[in-house]
Amino acid sequence: MGHVASELTDLADAPRQGGEGAPAAWIVLAPDVRPAADGIRAGDRLLVLTWLHAADRETLRTRPRDDPAQPLTGVFRTRSPHRPNPIGLHPVTVLAVEPDRLRVAPLEAVDGTPVLDVKVALSPTE
Repeated sequence: MGHVASELTDLADAPRQGGEGAPAAWIVLAPDVRPAADGIRAGDRLLVLTWLHAADRETLRTRPRDDPAQPLTGVFRTRSPHRPNPIGLHPVTVLAVEPDRLRVAPLEAVDGTPVLDVKVALSPTE
């Protein structure tokens, strides 16, 4: 449905999580889905689902945060991008809305990352 346009171009430079210094980025919407963004406003909280296309899909276990002092752990117990089904989940805040794109922050996905879906983040009472 779209892709990420970001100043992050190298996986090695991307923060592990958005709250660890990830920049703002654009979610560029494909023309056929642009009407699906109607009603999104600056200040909205969203969950962005991405396809971590540069991930190693063979990785099943990892050391959390690549810390050699940590025991090997199954990737389903971690936030590692390297996993059999590399779907990324990114909580973001909308900074700006344009007809063909959404400016969001923080987003740790690298430039060109495919966007699978955008969902409004509900509060625990909704």
